Amino acid sequence: MATSNPVVRYLESRKNLTGSACGIAGLALSFTGAAGSLWPLIVVALYAAGALIAPPERTPPPPFPNAEEQLDALRSDFVTLRGYLAEIELPEGAAGRLAELDTLVDALLEPGWVSDPEHLHVLARAVRQDIPEAVDTFVRTRWWSRVAPGAVPPERHLERQLAALHEEAGQIAAALQDAEAIRQEAHTRYLEERGKS
Repeated sequence: MATSNPVVRYLESRKNLTGSACGIAGLALSFTGAAGSLWPLIVVALYAAGALIAPPERTPPPPFPNAEEQLDALRSDFVTLRGYLAEIELPEGAAGRLAELDTLVDALLEPGWVSDPEHLHVLARAVRQDIPEAVDTFVRTRWWSRVAPGAVPPERHLERQLAALHEEAGQIAAALQDAEAIRQEAHTRYLEERGKS
């Protein structure tokens, strides 16, 4: 664990440890008599040489959350989104589209399915941005369409948006299905070939 105290950090550094090891070698030389009366200068010089040749400290990369941690946070956000959507009154067509999308996203967020970073990104964008924005825009536009009727009904736009999001999530589901089919086929081949040997 890294400390914030610069003195302690230097004492634990590679430069200090390498320099100290070289300085101890200089002390060993002085005890054998090889250093003579200049032994303090030799110890300091060896410490400095060791500190100079030591490899620099490597800063570790930041601990970003792994796929499972990202998925846990996304599941929590999905629960929050569901709470928001439960309070919104939608027309029957849009409510049906939203229910289909909800079922699909819920299935994709089950543990053990989505681990690809691109798929996680698409789902996170849908849950945290696209779905709430589509519904909120519908609610705001619906209010204005009551005041100024005659435009394209906002329900149509919402249904199209939800259909596009469903198609995007469906592509993830299809990719997962293909991956599982390939995995099953590979396992079948493995078992058949193992039985022949």
